[in-house]
This record gives sequence, C-alpha cells and structure tokens, in this order.
Amino acid sequence: METKMLQAYVRAEKKKAVKKLRREGKIPAVMYGKDINQAIYVDEHDFLSRFHKVTENTIINLKTNGKKHDVLVKDFQEDTITGRILHIDFYEIERGKLLRTHVPLEYTGTAEGVKVGGIFETLMLEVEVECLPKDLPEKISIDVTKLGVGDSLHIGDLEVPEGIRLLDPKEQVICTIAHARVEKVEEEVEEEEAEEAAEEERAEETEKEE
Repeated sequence: METKMLQAYVRAEKKKAVKKLRREGKIPAVMYGKDINQAIYVDEHDFLSRFHKVTENTIINLKTNGKKHDVLVKDFQEDTITGRILHIDFYEIERGKLLRTHVPLEYTGTAEGVKVGGIFETLMLEVEVECLPKDLPEKISIDVTKLGVGDSLHIGDLEVPEGIRLLDPKEQVICTIAHARVEKVEEEVEEEEAEEAAEEERAEETEKEE
C-alpha cells in the first residue's frame, strides 16, 4: 500500500509546553515501538492536509531528527466539541515482521433484499487483521448485491488477499438484511386498538351497573 510522508519534531514533555504547542497549531504526539519511546509533535495543518481521516491502516514515513520511521496511528485524542485532534500515538512498525491492526470495511452495491423492502444493517465497520506491513490493505471491499431479506454475511465469508489473516471470530456477523418493521408497527397499532376497545367496553359496563 501507499506510504505517506510526515515531518515530526522532538518536544519537551511538559504540560505548559503542550498547551503552547496547541496554541501554535501543533499536535503533541508520542512515537513508541520496540526500541523507541519519544515525545514529538507534528504540524496540525500539515497532518490534516495529508490525512483527511485518522485510521490505523495507513503507513506513515515519519521523519524526525534526521531519521525515518515507519509508523501507524494507534490512537488519538479528539476534542468532542470542536473535533480538533489533541494528541496522537504513533506506533513504529518493523518491516518484514507481522503486525496487527484494523482495516475499514467498504460495502458496495445495492442488496436484492433492499430492493424489495428489506433494511440493510451494518454491524461492523472495520476488522482486525494480521499481516506484513507490505501487505496491509487500505480497505476490504464487500459486494452485498446478492444478499436477500434475512441473509447475513460473516467474517468467515470475507475474501481477503493472500498474506492477510482475519483475527475476528469467523461466526461474527458483519452485516445483514433485516425484514422491514412494517409488520411490527401494524401489530402494535392493532394491540393499541384492542386495548382501547376493551377499555370502552369496560366503561360501558360500569355505566350500566350504575
């Protein structure tokens, strides 16, 4: 898969320094791995212009102190109000060694079941994989065209390129075509009408007794 470049800079691990960096448009971060654990920062504009989405499956060639490190974004903190990224954890990977990470699922096509009134429900948006860095896919595409009402797809149904091992349970459901809920709504209406009729009948009997 494509490797993207990003410049990083060593930083002091002080609370005041972190706040100052954010005011200056920088994102505090840490880079860790087998032989490294270093406090760094990256330019916020530079990062956002290169990475529109923060995902675990993009290999980043991080340059710092004249060295290059192949890393993945393993975690990040985000301001729940502004959506601004507050901190990033970069994990250094080792070329030629297996890694575990998550890859997004992409559902394609319109299911046959949806065309006749079924409801397409996604239960998983990503899967955990194990592979060599060179084999890491950007996404796993799933064609749902042939799914009918009541049909489901499981982890075991996924077809992935050679060298990719899926770590989630094979029986785990990833998507399904559910029956339309019209019948359920109609049953609830009928029950409410029956209850109202019963109440009216009881009221009439009470009036007669009086």
